[in-house]
Amino acid sequence: MTSLDTDTDDKAGVTIRCQDNASVGVTLCDRFRLDADCVHYAVELRAPGLTARVDEAVAWVRDGGLPAFLEGLAADYRGWDGERRRQTDDGDLAVSAVWRSGGHVGLTWTLRPWPRAAGGWSASATTWLEAGEQMTSLAADVRRFLAEERG
Repeated sequence: MTSLDTDTDDKAGVTIRCQDNASVGVTLCDRFRLDADCVHYAVELRAPGLTARVDEAVAWVRDGGLPAFLEGLAADYRGWDGERRRQTDDGDLAVSAVWRSGGHVGLTWTLRPWPRAAGGWSASATTWLEAGEQMTSLAADVRRFLAEERG
């Protein structure tokens, strides 16, 4: 289940909740733009016993990035073999996808700030969504979130 939410501070965010366990989720939030070339945003993971956040993932305008990756998964709702993967240029956020019978997609969201620094950390959570409508909705919500202009 996904939703494009607006909180009381008028900052949009996308929340993805696992259909198998609603206590597992991912939120894209706190979006800002320093220039026309890229969008910065935070990513938060939640699962029983886990809370993790990367404050500044970067989406470059020059490529399709995460929205295009999710749209490709939604278009292949009948399934695929193996794992598909996408990560930000700096490696702070990686998303891998697997398809399971019954028409569900498992998205594993991995946060790894400072991936090349000694003493870094990583955290992952997997959300399961329906391959058709839920994936299509997620892709559209993420595209809107990353494209939104704020005054």
